[in-house]
Amino acid sequence: MQIVSQLLFLAALAAAIYFFSRRAAGIRRSIMLGRDIDLSDQPARRWNNLLLLAFGQKKMFRNPLVAVLHFFVYAGFVIINLEILEIMIDGLAGTHRIFAPYLGSLYNVLIGCFEILAVLVAVSCAIFLVRRNILKLKRFISRDLDGWPRSDANYILITEIVLMLLFLTMNTADGVLQTRGAAHYPVTGSFWVTGAFQPLFEGMSDSTLTAIERGAWWLHILGILGFLNYLTWSKHLHIILAFPNAYFARLDSKGKMENMPAIQQEVLYAMQPEMAPTEPTGTEVPKFGAKDVADLTWKNLLDAYACTECGRCSAACPATQTGKALSPRLIMMKTRDRSEALSRGEQDKTLLRDYITEEELRACTSCNACVMECPVSINPLDIILQMRRHLVMEESSAPQEWTLMFSNIENNMAPWKSSPDERDAWIHA
Repeated sequence: MQIVSQLLFLAALAAAIYFFSRRAAGIRRSIMLGRDIDLSDQPARRWNNLLLLAFGQKKMFRNPLVAVLHFFVYAGFVIINLEILEIMIDGLAGTHRIFAPYLGSLYNVLIGCFEILAVLVAVSCAIFLVRRNILKLKRFISRDLDGWPRSDANYILITEIVLMLLFLTMNTADGVLQTRGAAHYPVTGSFWVTGAFQPLFEGMSDSTLTAIERGAWWLHILGILGFLNYLTWSKHLHIILAFPNAYFARLDSKGKMENMPAIQQEVLYAMQPEMAPTEPTGTEVPKFGAKDVADLTWKNLLDAYACTECGRCSAACPATQTGKALSPRLIMMKTRDRSEALSRGEQDKTLLRDYITEEELRACTSCNACVMECPVSINPLDIILQMRRHLVMEESSAPQEWTLMFSNIENNMAPWKSSPDERDAWIHA
């Protein structure tokens, strides 16, 4: 019977790894649809961003209470999953609590810490559910989240609570079986949290307790393997991608646009014709801005997949808050959706207009509030600027006010219609 259990566990583990790897490869292909960009400079600053923003969640602590609750969930996800290593070894080898004999009394301390974290994770997730569904904070009831995005967040929180309860149930039944000297249940001592609940299970038979412990064990590990694959389709993919996204964040000034050297060279030749080459250089002039995701950089697409859909960007956006069509959160969600569609071979649509409208792009004030607020270094403004560059420079599509300003800058070297010689005329008016 034990060998059957081991084979079933091996099959479940292999299936989970296979489907996760396949989906991860698909996400990588979607991200690499973007054009190349070199973000390997200043490694010391990049590691600093990784440690402070991804591991340390620095920006989250602008709201201390929410930050602490989020940290409990984050720490629980990382630390409790160390216990999964033991479960996997036990499942493959047919053992039970294989680390206990080697760690001695330290084992009980570790499991006790895991149990405390499990309680904190469950409580934090319950509070987050209340904030989303009862208190209904404004950024969580926005139309951006209608449909699947709103349900996705609830599914994740409920799943995490269930997984923690299964872990605690498994330990409670295990603890009672230890006190009875049941076979295959090594004595590790009473666990810190579940030890207090053992009296609830005392009246049960050994066979019932074993069924509860084994059932919780299987549901816990299968739930985690399923959760691992669900993450790749969920907004909670940021649990994984927040780390590379923080590392590869752009380090130059906020809002600085990417220059186009080939265009700068053409302008220089127009101003100084004698410097222009007499023979064709064969250099292809690059596209102006971005019309589809393939025109964006791979970092823009990584941003889209790393988006937590938390809405802090939209809550800080003056355009969003004054009722304009723009929502930075939705910009990232639409970019991710388009990347997925293009990866599946959908060629008859583009990011511009089919997913993101001109009205959304023109509503942006370029204030960088969304960039400053994002806890995982996502830059919606960069996508907006690239798409506006395409509209203006490739399609000559701009509001009349913009066109007038462009003309004045070209002719008068200033946004105003007055010539440079007449700028001081207001003094004598």
